Amino acid sequence: MSQHFGKLVKSLQSLTFIQGLIRLSTWCIVALWMTACAVTETQKSTQTHTVATFNTPYHGEKHAIIVGSFANNSTYMRGLFSDGVDRLGGQAKIVLQTHLQQTNRFDLMDRSNMQALATEAGYNGTAQQIQGASFAVIGSVTEFGRRTSGDTQLFGILGQGKTQMAYAKVMLNIVDVNSSRIVYASQGAGEVALNSRQVVGFGTKTGYDNTLNHKVLDLAIREAVNALIEGLERGAWSLD
Repeated sequence: MSQHFGKLVKSLQSLTFIQGLIRLSTWCIVALWMTACAVTETQKSTQTHTVATFNTPYHGEKHAIIVGSFANNSTYMRGLFSDGVDRLGGQAKIVLQTHLQQTNRFDLMDRSNMQALATEAGYNGTAQQIQGASFAVIGSVTEFGRRTSGDTQLFGILGQGKTQMAYAKVMLNIVDVNSSRIVYASQGAGEVALNSRQVVGFGTKTGYDNTLNHKVLDLAIREAVNALIEGLERGAWSLD
């Protein structure tokens, strides 16, 4: 009789344990479901890269310059199905203006928003006094491209890796607007790579990262501007 009673107690204990596991599993599933359905927002500041002379003291004369055309002369986005809009060149022009201004060596004139500026001057009831520039910076993207490579270990079972790389090369010419003479030229190039790796199913898997295009374009233009200023400060060319 006692043996049967002991078996009954053990059976009840096992049943209670199983019921506890079921409750715990249910709560875990509910918690995971609530987490999956939650909407979260995160914000983080990222570092921006500047030219070498950014925030450095300068006591010399600042000459007025403008940024002229900046064309995409690479094969990127210039295929058969292109709509003819030079988006890469337009983006490069904005980046160049920013880096030239941050060198603290020039008075940079904006010629891209003349109509809007004239309208605002009219609202203020003032007449514009546009300052002429003696020199223009003409830019060209001569090389630009993307490539993706990868590797696997044991047919991908043990792991796999992926590398996305973007590369760019730009050239800048300083042109005398009165004589159309090129007084100096510089160039810059760069590569930006994004690597991801998974090992036995763990790790990061990345898709196509379009931000690499801007990052490598910014790097190449920054290098070209640094070379421009380096030549100016060692006397290889002058705005006088």
